[in-house]
Amino acid sequence: MLFLYREVLGIDISDWNIQALRAKERKHIPVVLTREEVQSVIANLDGIYRLIVKLMYGCGLRMSEVLNLRIKDVDFGFNTIYFWESKSQKDRTLPLPLSIKEELKIQIENVRAIHQEDLKQGFGSVELPHRLDRKYPNAKFETKWQYLFPMRKVSRDPRSGIVRRHHILEATLGRNIRQAAQKTKINKRITSHIFRHSYATHLLQSGIDLRSIQELLGHKSVETTMIYTHVVAEMNRAKVMSPLDM
Repeated sequence: MLFLYREVLGIDISDWNIQALRAKERKHIPVVLTREEVQSVIANLDGIYRLIVKLMYGCGLRMSEVLNLRIKDVDFGFNTIYFWESKSQKDRTLPLPLSIKEELKIQIENVRAIHQEDLKQGFGSVELPHRLDRKYPNAKFETKWQYLFPMRKVSRDPRSGIVRRHHILEATLGRNIRQAAQKTKINKRITSHIFRHSYATHLLQSGIDLRSIQELLGHKSVETTMIYTHVVAEMNRAKVMSPLDM
């Protein structure tokens, strides 16, 4: 209403002495899986989707971040994964989970073989970000620019009409996660983002400071990360014994 009077109607209301307060935004405590529940979901995933979810949980990634990874973003020399853009538009690096290092090497070799076959079939190009294809016209055919988790089949890009191999669809990954969750019979709403919540909470439980977790998650403000302190507080509250049990 104040915006209407000031900006739309152009009425000066500075002398009206209106003591207006903004409504507080409700803070939702995210659902978090225990380490055992994470292991159970992963164990019920098949094929490449198991590796994807391992990487999501191991690095606290959003679904879009893990699916948009390119081969060049994985640095085995420094055991680092690079993220050049994300929801917060902030580039960052994350430590590579060493437990899946060999699996990732095998996956990259599989992608390399698939890409070589695509080139023989007359395909092999990939969509490049930020119009890099204009600056580097041959880069789209290079192996290092290929998606880390490509689709099984090539498809026609509806925007450009080019037949190429895109990354695995978000809907496909989400469906596989839901199916795995149903097999575990865990009575929680399990989505791809729950692994990111679990990652942050488990780091906080293990003693990692909040500022470091903020950097790992790519949050602009530490206030966004502080929601996980509430999650841990709720978990600790569960340790309080009921008088009935005394």
